[in-house]
Amino acid sequence: MLELENLVAGYGGVPVLRDVSIKLDAGEIVGLLGANNAGKTTLINCLSGMVAPISGRILFEGRDISRLTARQRVEAGIVQVPEGRLVFPEMSVRENLLLGGINARARAHRPQQMDKVLALFPRLKERLSQHAGTLSGGEQQMLAIGRGLMAEAKLLMLDEPSLGLSPLFVQYIFEIIDRLPAEGLTILLVEQNLMLTLRHTGRCYVLERGQVAVEGSADVVKNDPRTRSAYLGL
Repeated sequence: MLELENLVAGYGGVPVLRDVSIKLDAGEIVGLLGANNAGKTTLINCLSGMVAPISGRILFEGRDISRLTARQRVEAGIVQVPEGRLVFPEMSVRENLLLGGINARARAHRPQQMDKVLALFPRLKERLSQHAGTLSGGEQQMLAIGRGLMAEAKLLMLDEPSLGLSPLFVQYIFEIIDRLPAEGLTILLVEQNLMLTLRHTGRCYVLERGQVAVEGSADVVKNDPRTRSAYLGL
């Protein structure tokens, strides 16, 4: 579904990512690991169209999307759930969800998508008229994921979904993430929590200083001695 070929990207012409190649097949949950400043967020911002590649290619469903705008990528089915949730606090839960389905491809199917999202997250159904800013952190994370699903995502990129959540909410959110491939989604999971990611992904890539240091199955990554160096800096 997604292939990055020798991607170089950064800010102001200064590379953060250097020669990154990764691949995701349809229906996979793939982890993207790394310490702070390893390049994880730059990579998904590049996939979202918010950071332009300096060189290399991004292929989505066999199509080169390297020069598409962020809006065009959402319409193609690439959706990012950002770190920190970034819900619209003064808007209701319903309004946040409807806004997620505003792109041209998803707009006609918003009622059906709303039903699916509320079936996944019954708690949101109880709070549809409530301002998003009054929700707990875990409920806001549900809303952020639900908003991404409203866009009829094919590839859903989750940036630090466990950040700031209680252990119970983390467990609940990851139970939902595990179910999403059955809904037809491919997941790129960006996390700092190594063991949590390894439990919920089939394959992982570990970034170190903007390059892929380790890749393979969860077991391979866990047992590779380079993981301690790349991920923990030891």
